[in-house]
Amino acid sequence: MESLLVSTGVVALAEIGDKTQLLAFILAARFKKPLPIIAGILAATLVNHGLAGALGAWITSAIKPELLRWVLGASFIGMAIWTMIPDEIEDDETQVAKRFGVFGATLITFFLAEMGDKTQIATVAMAAHYATPVWVVIGTTLGMLIADVPAVFVGDKLANKIPMKLVHAIAAAVFAVLGIATLLGAGARFGF
Repeated sequence: MESLLVSTGVVALAEIGDKTQLLAFILAARFKKPLPIIAGILAATLVNHGLAGALGAWITSAIKPELLRWVLGASFIGMAIWTMIPDEIEDDETQVAKRFGVFGATLITFFLAEMGDKTQIATVAMAAHYATPVWVVIGTTLGMLIADVPAVFVGDKLANKIPMKLVHAIAAAVFAVLGIATLLGAGARFGF
């Protein structure tokens, strides 16, 4: 249960102001069709984070526990630093919409935007840390939806009222605590 709650909370915080949330704002403003956009976000996140969770599970089996602790600890601390760097959206990420309709455009652009993104990397690290990739993927997917669904409905109106620096600082602090705790042996009960 801890893996579900932590991964939901961390990703929900990390996603605020992230480029995929900005993409949700843009798609909502452009198409004004929230349900296919939300369905596209859900499908893209499940596939993307499912792959990330599988990679995290594989890493757990492929790397010796002693080394894994240091890799994961450093990864979480790296995520803390990365979370403090603002994201920007690329114009070509929104151009796909013209060919594939609202759902298809959302699915494709969200999947591609998440490739190598901090929430995908966090999913890999948390799946390896908790050794419960299914719960982590459910949690990170919920976190994405918690952050992105309101963006679809209220768009830029909400973005201007959220203190992004504070939210990013809180998310960075959570990643840092996870990193330090892992380095100090918090994952010992999982064998690393």
